Amino acid sequence: MQIQYLEVVTKDVDAVCAAYEAANGLKFGAPDAGLGHARTALLAGGGRVGVRAPLRTTEEPVVRPYWLVKDIEAAVAAVVQAGGFIAMEPTPIPGHGTFAIYLQGGNDHGLWQL
Repeated sequence: MQIQYLEVVTKDVDAVCAAYEAANGLKFGAPDAGLGHARTALLAGGGRVGVRAPLRTTEEPVVRPYWLVKDIEAAVAAVVQAGGFIAMEPTPIPGHGTFAIYLQGGNDHGLWQL
């Protein structure tokens, strides 16, 4: 398993980015509109971490890993078979890939296909 994208939703984007930069030597870029205006940094192994503010008033802070998969449709079917609830169907993000979000075990999870 490999994390392709680690999404951090927080009410204090700048503070979280500064802490990650100081503790982990990351370098965050400017907000990326395609990723909900997340500021992103490269992770070892080729993935990214993205830190963004909530997109709506009802969105709570969350840390959501998106696991890299070869076939997102097959992965979504496997998640449903295992009892997961699909919160966001596979959705393409131009220039980034296709993602899906599911809920299981009281946690948010993501899938990502390049």
